[in-house]
Amino acid sequence: MLYPRVSLYALMLAAAGIPLYIHLPRFASVNLGIGLGVIGTLLLAIRLVDLVQDPLIGWAIDRWPGAQLMFATMAAIGLAVGFPLLFSLPEDASILSLVVILILLFSAYSLGTILLYGRSATLAKKPNSAELMRLAAYREGGQLAGVIAAASAPALFVAIGAEAQGYPAFGMFLGFLSIFTILLTFPMWRRTPITGQGLSFAGLGQAGALRLLTLALVNSLPVAITSTLFLFFVEDRLQLPGKAGPLLILFFLSAGTSVPLWAKLGNRIGPKQTLIIAMPLSIAGFVGAAMLPAGELTGFALICFASGAALGADMVVLPAMFSVVLTRSGLNASAAFGIWSFAGKLGLALAAFFTLPLLERSGFNPGQSNSVQALETLNLAYAVLPCVLKLGAFGMVLTLPTEVTVK
Repeated sequence: MLYPRVSLYALMLAAAGIPLYIHLPRFASVNLGIGLGVIGTLLLAIRLVDLVQDPLIGWAIDRWPGAQLMFATMAAIGLAVGFPLLFSLPEDASILSLVVILILLFSAYSLGTILLYGRSATLAKKPNSAELMRLAAYREGGQLAGVIAAASAPALFVAIGAEAQGYPAFGMFLGFLSIFTILLTFPMWRRTPITGQGLSFAGLGQAGALRLLTLALVNSLPVAITSTLFLFFVEDRLQLPGKAGPLLILFFLSAGTSVPLWAKLGNRIGPKQTLIIAMPLSIAGFVGAAMLPAGELTGFALICFASGAALGADMVVLPAMFSVVLTRSGLNASAAFGIWSFAGKLGLALAAFFTLPLLERSGFNPGQSNSVQALETLNLAYAVLPCVLKLGAFGMVLTLPTEVTVK
């Protein structure tokens, strides 16, 4: 039951992450009347909290290894309290109220994520490369299941009569899910923790971890941009109202079903070669999306399927590579994953900070009639810019040394 519990905790975290990165821009814009530029600025400002907080969380987890259960519970309670508060905010809510709730949610999300990833060696049945890759497959499979649940839940709640686009009911659902998860995952946090040496940038560099951190940041930017703009692209650029939920589900189902395949391939031919196979799928998807005409549902569904499969490789291979180099070098994994977590969230914040104000300046308004220029800007931001960034990440993978492997 160990790995299924890991999947469940990962599911909770992913279900929490989707509202923060996909639903939040539309919810704050439509339900709270906050401009896209302001939302992007707020998300980047909150990253300044993470800049200090995430490495400290990793340090604290390593400093008090016997407090795993306490940290896991604190993360779940933070999510259980924060989401009902967020999605029940009234239209006249102050920006300060939104910021306070978002800091609570991002802090709880960071704590749970850093704990889960930093304890990979502890949660694996054996702290070896093959088991770390197997653990990663279960963990990322759970993450993708949570993403699918969170992507589809608001529409399902609306279908059964929920008000305010289903968001208040969605917040309560996420709260109950968090409590349910921590009750069922208690046993896995009682395992004897495996810790390592103190962390330093010199140690990370010698282990090859700094190179992987840089790759993770650059590689996170394309999916961060598309996550932020997905609802706008589907409903306004492609003019497919009501189709965003099913397309998101298709995207993440493709990612989820591909995870075991990428994990097996990674163990067989190595992670670098696996990424070299997977990344061109993403690049082709961005090129195809940029060229789609309005109303093209079938073409975009195929793109979601292919790019979702490519995402599955990113999710399972890169964290496993990072875990392996840390374990081999005897470094404190939680502190290192604190930096890893910040790098990933920095990518999401940068995506919101640069793309949302850009859309606002072009005159783009979600859910309304938009000019040709505004829709062209949306097309460039959603498809062309991520394609360029993904090409950069692909080039970095090509230069990885062959010794960065999990075999």
